Amino acid sequence: MLRIAVQAKGRLYDETMSFLEESDIKLSVMKRSLLVQSSNFPIEVLFLRDDDIPQTVATGVADIGIVGENEYREKNEDAEIVKRLGFSKCRLSLAMPKDIEYPGVEWFNGKKIATSYPGILSRYLKEQGVDAEIHVITGSVEVSPGIGLADAIFDIVSSGSTLVSNRLKEVEVVMKSEALLIGNKNMSEDKKEVLRELLFRMDAVKTAEDKKYVLMNAPKDKLAEIVAVLPGMKSPTVMPLAQEGWCSVHTVLDEKCFWEIIGKLKALGAEGILVLPIEKMII
Repeated sequence: MLRIAVQAKGRLYDETMSFLEESDIKLSVMKRSLLVQSSNFPIEVLFLRDDDIPQTVATGVADIGIVGENEYREKNEDAEIVKRLGFSKCRLSLAMPKDIEYPGVEWFNGKKIATSYPGILSRYLKEQGVDAEIHVITGSVEVSPGIGLADAIFDIVSSGSTLVSNRLKEVEVVMKSEALLIGNKNMSEDKKEVLRELLFRMDAVKTAEDKKYVLMNAPKDKLAEIVAVLPGMKSPTVMPLAQEGWCSVHTVLDEKCFWEIIGKLKALGAEGILVLPIEKMII
């Protein structure tokens, strides 16, 4: 049985549970559940505070964990990154009152900076040769300058709206963060086998992201030109239709180039274009 540590609440919890569901890991989660076993896969989920997950995995209490890169770097525990998951993206940044002119990172010399990430911040300041006082605070870090507790803050930024509402501006991006799958370095071979199957499922879900399955009717005399504009997985599937001179073409398109390609296909005479979402894709 593989044990995975997951954040107990918040945005990362929501995105993690959705990702596990898409990977067909069935869980019946009740309020205040601490440990929940899957009904269809040899895995159990341990719900914890996000800042407890790196140590829990490093010490072997959990075999793997899903945690923000910000917490993984801050705690600096002896657990390895198994996979970057690509969701819950944010950044850790320095911010200061918006009405003050910012000349550069040297502005922070002699200043007091409020943060929940003293480890990452102290390493960054040392690299920059900046001598600042770090004030560790949990909770609403962004209010610190406004109440005179600090001159600036170092905190997570997503949209930046919280900074704006507190009359702050982002001046230095120290690191970018996303959800990581981390693992204990001393897992048994049996658990590694379960992990490989889990990664196989996760890869199928991630590969399908932003992909569309496209079917269309195409005139045979334009088939070579239509195939030439399709950036599909390998080559599209082509099947004859009952109507003479026409065929059906099936392919996969990336969403970022979808409308551009569709426009070219229509110009080449493709008709009856049907677009379907893809849940999983194995390559």
